[in-house]
Amino acid sequence: MSSPEESTTLAKPRSLAADAWYDLRRSPIFWIASIIVVALVGIAAFPGLFTSADPKACSLDFRFAGPGPEAPFGYDVQGCNVYARTMYGARSSIEVGLFATLMAGTIAFALGMAAGFYGRWIDTLLSRSLDVIASIPLLLAAIVLLKRLSATGGSTGVWSVAFTLGVLGWPVAARVVRSSVISAKQQDYVQAARMLGAGNGRIMLRHILPNAMAPAIVVLTIMLGTVIATEATLSFLGIGLQPPAISWGGSINDNSAYVRTAAGPLLWPAGFLAVTVLAFIMLGDAIRDAFDPRMR
Repeated sequence: MSSPEESTTLAKPRSLAADAWYDLRRSPIFWIASIIVVALVGIAAFPGLFTSADPKACSLDFRFAGPGPEAPFGYDVQGCNVYARTMYGARSSIEVGLFATLMAGTIAFALGMAAGFYGRWIDTLLSRSLDVIASIPLLLAAIVLLKRLSATGGSTGVWSVAFTLGVLGWPVAARVVRSSVISAKQQDYVQAARMLGAGNGRIMLRHILPNAMAPAIVVLTIMLGTVIATEATLSFLGIGLQPPAISWGGSINDNSAYVRTAAGPLLWPAGFLAVTVLAFIMLGDAIRDAFDPRMR
């Protein structure tokens, strides 16, 4: 028979984050996706630990040469080491994804919280602006902006592509933040904080923001995979990252016309791209299920 102290400990309620972590620890999808994401981030951060070959050292003497000790994936149409370029390509793709998602999240939190908290004309103005931006297809808008940037002599490197996708990718997250803020500001603890003299800034940062973060993080995690796929599409079209930058989309573009001659140089970067996008989407889905009370 348990003691009163043990009963009190067992009956102690858990927070939403604690409940979510409790579910995540028992989710095989979460652990599989997390392991893949950690491995890919490690490759992106330290590609030199996974290959000693120079990804930019290409020679037509090795054109479509088969796998070897230094090139487990063989060589591509330009005689480049496919394995080395695949490892270093992870850095560009994940950098674009992280920076673009961070920028989109910052814009989404700022505008979504302002629209949901203040309401009235501020909400109307920001919501209509959000509708206009959300009505434009992300890929089409990115093509137009990057074309314009390259036409004016601007660089289309990691920062330019990340900035473009970040500026265009915030509407969905902003809608989620706005809805969460509207729901949270009606709660009793917010009204109690206001009656105790808390200002708008303190209420937004200390009471409303923590409740709006969970659903927005879920959306941004899934968005990260979408951004990586969009960057690869732009690079495949010749509009995204440009040489000397190395990207999976650029490698797919370089070798797409020679798939019948040698499929490896195309399939390896395409496979890594697919696994990366799938891992982030799976991670976002697992987090969403953990934070959604309807799934309990």
